Amino acid sequence: MNSRQRRGVILLLISVLCAFAAFAGVISVISDVNSKVGPEVSAYELTTDVAPYTALDSGSFKKVSMPKRWLPDTAVTDLSHLNGKIAVTTLRKGSLLQSDMLVNQPELKAGEQEIAIMIDAETGVAGKITPGSTVNIYATFAGRTQNEKAQSRVIVQNARVLEVGKITALEPKKDEPQSEPTQAVPITFALDTLNAQRVAYAESFAEHVRLALVAPGSDTSIPKGDQQYTLDRDK
Repeated sequence: MNSRQRRGVILLLISVLCAFAAFAGVISVISDVNSKVGPEVSAYELTTDVAPYTALDSGSFKKVSMPKRWLPDTAVTDLSHLNGKIAVTTLRKGSLLQSDMLVNQPELKAGEQEIAIMIDAETGVAGKITPGSTVNIYATFAGRTQNEKAQSRVIVQNARVLEVGKITALEPKKDEPQSEPTQAVPITFALDTLNAQRVAYAESFAEHVRLALVAPGSDTSIPKGDQQYTLDRDK
């Protein structure tokens, strides 16, 4: 073998070694990526906004794949979990569906309907009213004339609470632009038609609507004469 042939063999060996080194480098990079990313799993992404307390169906989501290590523990990976669920708050398009976004759909008795109103977070809820609670609903009305006294009324007795939403900041009223924003909580009740109308009327026309938590197992009936109060009753 002459010197030219020896140089050719050496260059060939060097080329082979370089190829092996490059291949090993690629394998190392792939292995490093796999170790950081890991296997992919399926999850679900919202394709549209979903309003609070809306029943969920598979048409509102699309299946997506993402690395398992990046998937939140609360992510929904099986749409069968949607059965009997409603949105607990507004779900935004593009968000990953997670179990803490959902609550069980309330069961209504025959003749009942759901109605939700905003209740002052400080005076009306105070964090003690939860789904399943029983409350009395009070409303205070100003006198319609100068001679008519302001009064407080029991609007509904033994209202069953279905859901308690998240505290929301309310904008000041248009006729009170200088007032401080207040915080309120959406409370959903199961009521018959007449009581639902009473609650809707109170929310629209009462100065304040408040809830009184009823102790479980107690006698909650309020005598008719005690369902309305004016200040002069204490004189």
